[in-house]
Amino acid sequence: MADTTQQVAIVGCGIIGRTHADTIAERPDATVTALVDSDPAAREALAARLKEAGQPEPTQYDDLSAALGGGQVSLVAICTPSGTHAALAEQALDAKKHVVIEKPLDVELTRARRLGAAATRAANHGVISSVISQHRFDAGSAQVKQAIDAGRFGQLTSATASVAWWRSDEYYASAGWRGTWEQDGGGALMNQGVHTVDLLLWFMGRPVSIYAQAIRAAHHAIQVEDTVVATLTFENGSIATLHATTAAFPGGRTRVSVHGTEGGAEVEDDLLARFNADGQKDDQSIDAGPPGGHKAQYDDIFAAIANNEQPGITVNHAIDALATVRAVYIASTLQRPVKFVDVLEGRYDDIDVSRGIGLPPS
Repeated sequence: MADTTQQVAIVGCGIIGRTHADTIAERPDATVTALVDSDPAAREALAARLKEAGQPEPTQYDDLSAALGGGQVSLVAICTPSGTHAALAEQALDAKKHVVIEKPLDVELTRARRLGAAATRAANHGVISSVISQHRFDAGSAQVKQAIDAGRFGQLTSATASVAWWRSDEYYASAGWRGTWEQDGGGALMNQGVHTVDLLLWFMGRPVSIYAQAIRAAHHAIQVEDTVVATLTFENGSIATLHATTAAFPGGRTRVSVHGTEGGAEVEDDLLARFNADGQKDDQSIDAGPPGGHKAQYDDIFAAIANNEQPGITVNHAIDALATVRAVYIASTLQRPVKFVDVLEGRYDDIDVSRGIGLPPS
C-alpha cells in the first residue's frame, strides 16, 4: 500500500504557524518536513518546538520557492501576514501541492479572485485547497447549522454577531504588519472578526446589502479600525447586526445569535449557550461538545485529500467572507449601503477604504 503521509511545509513560523505545526505534529498521517520563513530565529524556534514534540527535524528554507524545489512537500500551510496569503497559495497550487491557508484568505479581492480560479483549476487535478474557518467545525455551531437546514427554527428573521475583544497598543506594535492596510487588510473585523463573519454567512446565507460605520475608538497609532458596526440584509429576507471591536477592555465575549419564527440559538465563545427549536419555548440546550479547533478542520482536509473530494471550506467560501468584510469597509467609506454582489464582482475595487475609518466625536 502506498504511503499516504502528507509532508507539510509550514510557511510563516510565528504564532499561528506554531498552531499549525502543533496540529500536524499530533497527526499520524502527516509530518512537518519544511519550515519557511525569512527570519532564521523564527525557524529555529519552531524547529526546536517540533523536536520537543518528538518530530523529525524539518528542513529550513528562506522562501517558498526553495522549499518547493527541495522536494519532500505535498501540502503547504500558509501562515504568513494576511496580505501575502493569496500569492503564496497560488504558487503552491501551481506546483500541484495541496494548500491550507490561515484566515483571512487575503486582504485584496482581486488577488482572492485570481486564487479562486487557480483553486478551481487545481481541484480538477485532485489538488485540494482550504481556508481555516475552524469554528464551522465546533460542535455547537454544527448543531445550529443542522437545525437551520432542517427548518427547525422556522423562518429565519434576524441574527446578531459580536466580537468584543481587547488588544493593547503593545499588541499592534509587536509586529510591523499589524494594524496596516497593506498586510493586515483591516482591523477588528478583518483580523479578529472574520471567523464570526464566516459563521454568520454559514447560518444566514449570502448577503444582499450592507451598511456600516467603522472608527478608531482607542488605538490611534494604527491605520485601520478598532471598532465597527454593520447591518446586513440577506437573500432569505432576514437581517443581522455585526459588531467587532478590539477596544473593549479587558476583553469580552464572542456571540452569534440566530432567531426564527419557531426557535433560535446562541453560540457564545464557541460553545452552544441556548437552543430552542420546533416551536418549543423551553431551552433545549444539550452538551454539544467542545470547539473543534484546527484539528477538526485538518481532519476534514485530510479526508478530502484521501477521498479526492472538496473540503468543507473552500476558497470560494472564504472569498464570500472577504467580500463581506470589504463591503463593510466600502459602506463606511461611502456612507451608504452597498450591494454585496457589486463588491464580490469587483465594481468597488478602486475604492480607497482607508478614507472610511473615522474618529469618535470629540
